[in-house]
Formats: sequence, structure tokens, C-alpha cells
Amino acid sequence: MRLIKTTDITNVIEDMLIDACENIPNDVLNIIQQAKTKEQSPIGKMVLNKIIENDDYATNYHLPICQDTGIVVCFLEIGYDVHIDGDIYEAINEGVRKAYQKGYFRKSVVRHPIDRINTTDNTPAITHIKLVSGDKLKITLTCKGAGSENMSAVKMLTPADGIEGIKKFVIDTVIKAGGKPCPPIIVGLGIGGDFELSTILAKKALLRELNDENPDPILNKLEKELLVEINNQGIGPMGFGGTTTCLSVKANSYPCHIASLPVAVNIQCHASRHKTKTI
Repeated sequence: MRLIKTTDITNVIEDMLIDACENIPNDVLNIIQQAKTKEQSPIGKMVLNKIIENDDYATNYHLPICQDTGIVVCFLEIGYDVHIDGDIYEAINEGVRKAYQKGYFRKSVVRHPIDRINTTDNTPAITHIKLVSGDKLKITLTCKGAGSENMSAVKMLTPADGIEGIKKFVIDTVIKAGGKPCPPIIVGLGIGGDFELSTILAKKALLRELNDENPDPILNKLEKELLVEINNQGIGPMGFGGTTTCLSVKANSYPCHIASLPVAVNIQCHASRHKTKTI
């Protein structure tokens, strides 16, 4: 049995959040740079250039990529042979408190969805835990802004809707979103499971490397077809028109009931803040 201290978890969470909010992932920045060379709209090209300048400025001056530094969503993979010496949820929240105070990040969490009183420290985080073999603790987190999250959607399709029904739902969701989620966006797609699992699958899809290849041939084909169709809609960077609306589509799936076809679309803006670390 391996002991992991809650103080170590807190420190790792703090460092990861500051890194995530100030430094755009290299795979995301590289694809934005590639998109700039291909963008056909002069305004779209200018917007992409400004996004790149903004990301460079944030890194060089230790500033948040975007003023909306999001609500923290944390995915944990805890080894069966790991023992944690305290409350892991409080350890995560303490890391959030420290990071958002130290980084002067905006505190965007309210204590109740109705009374809307701010918690003043961006806690609590949303935490998902999975038990796995081994003696390691893997932490993957994202700081999810509301602009993109508010444009996300879930729908219970029927098996008869099939692949074309899935594609229509995704395209309709993106068109409805327009420029509100600050495109170019990343689309996370969760297919299968049930109502709530499809949404988790979609959010986890956003954490994949943008240049990876889906090993599932059906999903691989769907991702590539949707990327082309979304970019043909003409929404463009920040909604000003152009050929770069989406940087990547990532899909995850899970077995589901014979009568169901749950589909969730989780939209991410170009400031794709996420990090992974293993203790």
C-alpha cells in the first residue's frame, strides 16, 4: 500500500491550475497556427493571429489566457494500492483556492444556482473518481468556461436516428451556438451509456490530444466528417465568418440500452485549459 499525502495533492492541483490558466497546450496552439495559414477570410485570419498573440502574451507575462478562468473539473484515476491520508475532495478544493488566489484568477463559482452568492474562492471543484490497478494517482483537470459550456447540449436520440441523426444534432448545436462559445471551438462528443454518462464521455473527449487518431474506425470517420461539415458552416473565428470554426472533433462511446442512443455535445473554446499529471 502506498501513502499519498493530501498536502501533496493540494500542491499538485495548485501548480496544474496555474499552468492550465496561463499556458495554452502546445497541440492546441499548433493547430491554431496551422489554421491561420489556411483560413480564407481576411477577418478570420486576423482574429486567429490575435488569438495567437494573446496566448503568447499570457505565457510570457503569467496572465490568464481568458478572463473566464472557469469552474474546475477534475478526473482522478486512483490505484487500488493507494491510500490517501485525508479528505481528497478537500485536498482538491484547497488546491483550487490557492491557485485562484495566487494567480489572481476570477472566482466564478456560486454556492447555489438560485441565490447566486459567490463562494469567493472558486470552490467547490467538480470531481469524478475512477479506481484502477496500481499504486499511482493520475489527475486530469480542466478549467471550463461558461461561454462554451452554455452552448453544449445532450439529447436522447433513438437507434433509428443512427449516424445521420447524430451528425444532424451536432451540426444543429454548433449552428445554434454561432460565435457565442468563442470559436474556433473543439467539439467533444459522447455517444452511448445513458443520459448522464454521455455527458461525461463528451467532456472527457475534450481532454484528448487534438492530433491523435481515434482507434475506433466508426468514431474516427465520424470525427473527420463532422470537422469538415462544421467548418463548412461559415461561422469562422469568433463568429466573424470564415473557414475555421472548429479545430477538432473528438468522440467517445460506451455500450447502451437497445432502445436508446444518448448523445452529448460538449463545446470547448479555443482556450482549451487542461492538464494531466501522475503522482
